[in-house]
Amino acid sequence: MTHALSTDLYQLTMMAGYVQTGLTALATFELFVRRLPPHRKYLVCAGLSDAIEYLEGLRFTSEEIAYLRGVPELGGAPASFFDDYLPNFRFTGDVNAMPEGTVAFDDEPLVQVTAPMPEAQLVETALLSMVSFQTSVASRASRVVRAAAGRPVIEFGARRAHGPESGALAARAAYLAGCVATSNLEAGRRWDIPVSGTMAHSWVLAHASETDAFTSFASLYGERAVLLIDTFDTLAAVDRIIAAGLRPSAVRLDSGDLADLARVVRARLDRSGLQETRIFGSGDLDEHRIRELIRAGVPFDGFGVGSAISAVTDLPSLSAVYKLVSIQQKSGDWRAVMKRSAGKATLPGRKQVWRITQGNVARADLIGLHGQPAPRNGRPLLVPMMKAGRRCATVESLAEARARTQASLAEMPIDVADIEGDRHYRIERSPALDALHRMATTPPNAVPEP
Repeated sequence: MTHALSTDLYQLTMMAGYVQTGLTALATFELFVRRLPPHRKYLVCAGLSDAIEYLEGLRFTSEEIAYLRGVPELGGAPASFFDDYLPNFRFTGDVNAMPEGTVAFDDEPLVQVTAPMPEAQLVETALLSMVSFQTSVASRASRVVRAAAGRPVIEFGARRAHGPESGALAARAAYLAGCVATSNLEAGRRWDIPVSGTMAHSWVLAHASETDAFTSFASLYGERAVLLIDTFDTLAAVDRIIAAGLRPSAVRLDSGDLADLARVVRARLDRSGLQETRIFGSGDLDEHRIRELIRAGVPFDGFGVGSAISAVTDLPSLSAVYKLVSIQQKSGDWRAVMKRSAGKATLPGRKQVWRITQGNVARADLIGLHGQPAPRNGRPLLVPMMKAGRRCATVESLAEARARTQASLAEMPIDVADIEGDRHYRIERSPALDALHRMATTPPNAVPEP
């Protein structure tokens, strides 16, 4: 779904300028999140699989080039840019990144691109959109899953997502972060994610009576049937199920006082021998509401969550950016660069992030410079994904990324992994990075890397 023109105009105006003026040396850009809001304590990396696939297949078609020729803002680009450069364009760079499912924090590079300047510049928009959106969804979904305390969470927010493709990608990110299934069939087909669903109120309204609706649905799907019971009177609906002798696998509560209703519904089902019929909760749920219900002992067996996950309603956009940090000189040496804008300053130089562990617990992350020695008990989080434009890492399954999420969260201190309270996790900078940063804060804005 992502093409060469899935970008902003200014990427092409700069790209043409770089080619025309000979600014085609290798450059390193890093994608990171500037800062997390107070109600978020960590990120779960996602979207890398799409990013690598995009970079591998990046081409300009003849139709796209014909369109670009007619864009007035590109009128100053030389004919050779359209005739020679774009038709032969391929991404030839290297990519280091945190694998999907890795827990990360603000200011840490999630993706690092080293490529000729025009190539590295072009891919900014697409990489940001893919990585930041899916990372945002996965981060929220992991919080919802934790709040559910072992009860299954199903993602069903496609109708609230910002378009069908976003809905499918949100389902993938949610599954990566621990949801057990999705209602989105395209996500199920594309990534082999388990799919799950019940019925809508329209099914009930389309029948002559609620009993007819339940009986008809159960005759089709047997003990796999999940019946929606709040179209009219929730408790009366339960009585109708019992009176009809139905044995649905679950009933779903989507409105009203969920806590009180769930308790009464559970009691009535149990008295009628339907102890195995589960109660599934939905209706504008998020991690905070789910935690309230669990702590109150409300007998929900699982939850369906839509908008909170697919539209990330509490943080619709991460403050993710993609910034130039180093440029290779004609001598072959690298020169670090940084932005000094107020409130938007960046850290200079190509970097690595090490996670320092003690036993099985992560104690701190160290952001240092590429090539510096690893700290004691530290493992690098940025690993090679592409070399010279080709994938160099084994293609990873979604199941493997999902397992990494669980492992990465499991090694975090309790106060970091939990959805409440403050984060007490150290993010440190190496002395070499601090020294480079001090040098780069005074003109000129480029200094040699160690």
